[in-house]
Amino acid sequence: MTEGNPLGEYLRARRELVTPEQVNLPVLGTRRVPGLRREEVAMLAGISSDYYLRLEQGRDRNPSAQVLESLARVLRLDDDATAYLLGLGAGKPRRARRRPRKETVPPGIVKLVATLSLPAFVEGRYFDVLTANPLATALSPRLVVGGNRLRDVFLEPAEQSLYPDWESVTAGLVAGFRRSVGADTDDPRSIELVGELSLVSSRFRQLWARHDVRDRQGVPEPLRLDHPQVGELTLNREKLSISGTAGQMLAIYHPEPGTDADKLALLASATLAPAGQAHAQR
Repeated sequence: MTEGNPLGEYLRARRELVTPEQVNLPVLGTRRVPGLRREEVAMLAGISSDYYLRLEQGRDRNPSAQVLESLARVLRLDDDATAYLLGLGAGKPRRARRRPRKETVPPGIVKLVATLSLPAFVEGRYFDVLTANPLATALSPRLVVGGNRLRDVFLEPAEQSLYPDWESVTAGLVAGFRRSVGADTDDPRSIELVGELSLVSSRFRQLWARHDVRDRQGVPEPLRLDHPQVGELTLNREKLSISGTAGQMLAIYHPEPGTDADKLALLASATLAPAGQAHAQR
């Protein structure tokens, strides 16, 4: 993630993912560019080709909400991606950046996580694990204070092996991270994390270049795990925004009744940490 032209980069990336057939345009001859041409996007959005070119090149950085919503329609963006696009075009003034403060979980949430009989943890804005109960750590050893869910899923082989649907999991995490960061593209911690992963993971580079966006609370599909102790598990995931914090989320994993509840109970009985103890960042 670099300071420069985030709006133009996003428009270009999303334009390249839309085919002419998806917007009912005829395909004539050989096309040398993936997705739609700039002039096709402009025509479908009802703006001039020159104006759209200025948007992609960063020569115009303050389009109206009406223009952005028209572009979102042409680029087939969902609600989350449209909100992200509107944020990029908001034209917020630049200000001096300081290293973000250490994220601290509200004490009441730490106590709540400790008392839950289901795997539960809190992740921060940058997907750092800020607190986790023993069952969450038993489910994944990297769900512990000091872990980072985005970094670990790309760099830790043991974490990768937990997910039979690793490609889907990584796509969701990257899209959620982009939504969490939003239009704050010069955030030092985000730049550091994206830079680190871009250097070592081709999969991350591929996903980051797509500019996909997903609401962090929008996890309708169950999560499949291949756990070394109890075998395959399928768990639902709930994510709740923690009020009074800058983007912290409480995550709780739970099985469908009568499915993998016994496996989760077996895992709980095997945890070595005393019941009711949670590890939290102080």
